[in-house]
Amino acid sequence: MKPVLDIHERPKLAKWIILSMQHLFAMFGATILVPVLTGLSPSVALVSSGLGTIAYLITTRGKIPAYVGSSFAFISPLISAMTFGGPGAVMLGTFSAGIVYGLTSLLIMAFGVNWLLKLLPPIVVGPVIMVIGLGLASTAIEMAMNYDASTGEYVDTALHFTIALITLTVTIVSSVFFKGFLRLIPVLIGLVTGYVISIFAGLVDLTPVQQAPWFHIPDFAIPYITVDPVYSLAIIGIMAPIALVTMAEHIGDQMVLSKITGRNLLKNPGLHRSLLGDGIASVIASFVGGPPNTTYGENIGVLAITKVFSVFVIGGAAVFAVVFGFSGKIEALIASIPGSVMGGVSILLFGIIASSGLRLIVENRLDMSENRNLVIASTILVIGIGGAFIEITEDLVIPSMALATFIGMILHGVLPNKTIGYGNGQLFESVEDDQNNG
Repeated sequence: MKPVLDIHERPKLAKWIILSMQHLFAMFGATILVPVLTGLSPSVALVSSGLGTIAYLITTRGKIPAYVGSSFAFISPLISAMTFGGPGAVMLGTFSAGIVYGLTSLLIMAFGVNWLLKLLPPIVVGPVIMVIGLGLASTAIEMAMNYDASTGEYVDTALHFTIALITLTVTIVSSVFFKGFLRLIPVLIGLVTGYVISIFAGLVDLTPVQQAPWFHIPDFAIPYITVDPVYSLAIIGIMAPIALVTMAEHIGDQMVLSKITGRNLLKNPGLHRSLLGDGIASVIASFVGGPPNTTYGENIGVLAITKVFSVFVIGGAAVFAVVFGFSGKIEALIASIPGSVMGGVSILLFGIIASSGLRLIVENRLDMSENRNLVIASTILVIGIGGAFIEITEDLVIPSMALATFIGMILHGVLPNKTIGYGNGQLFESVEDDQNNG
């Protein structure tokens, strides 16, 4: 694929701005959705994604044109952490996820990647990804049908669910039938459409938007350290294990980027550097109160269509994200989006997460007629979706998603015939070949 702009080429200023804004729009819907659903600040999430992307580009020596932002995989753990201890707990959890990335990067640099692939086979990663999506299904429906948690009742359901379904329909149509760049921003198109309809339906109060200043300081959270080991272990147990799952997604992103750019990015600058970039981005997010960061498939899609691989364009999008984060009107606008609109988009997004896990199983041709694979997948799904947990102490609880991940890894480790759990090993063998052979 011959690039319009290669990785280290810098466009002229006017073109640079347009191309960077294009990437900003591609990531905008997903990046703001995570904090809105979890109770964090969208402005802080924008700032942390911008700063994280700049750190990622520096860490990877300007060789990987990737944008990092809020990860959907962490939505459920973030909600749990917010309930458990508020923004401070989220920051500790985000920091721990970043550390997991960093330690994994160091281990890959020292011992190669084979140990990680054995720890996270497709038969474990696929069902865990499905748990992430299906575990959030009730959240999407409650938003779409306007569930009032304070009263335990659904309010004006017909109107809200209608708007949610319209938002969902527009998002689906945009994703399937639109061409070019518009096909890459279905979430943003769906949000805008649902928002406009909500205005006419009288569900939006624009007064806060009108009164908000153009410039404001985002609601950054002040980092603090707790000396309570039980509290700390509880938060780490909620958040850190999910980093293992997003690593598998990260590897897939790097392989796609390698094919698009015509470079072996898994070898140069290396998987260890790209994982470290995700880790540093998440640590930065933890210092300002943002959610964990990971590379974005939406922006990879923009690269594929435009053939503009320039890291300067990605860096420009990061700068714009930081600038947008300091706009009071943008934050107020995001805050005014009705829950039914968010719910409509979430129905599709959470379903796509679950389907991605199923896709991983299919692509690796896992034989689900084998009892070994059935046992592992079934156990992970029921424990994760069913909400099982282990309460070690009053404050130390292993939540369902982390528990499902741990049990899946243990089952894969102790049950015989491990090779069955890798299927054809398509994704994992390709990574190993890239690491060894270039």
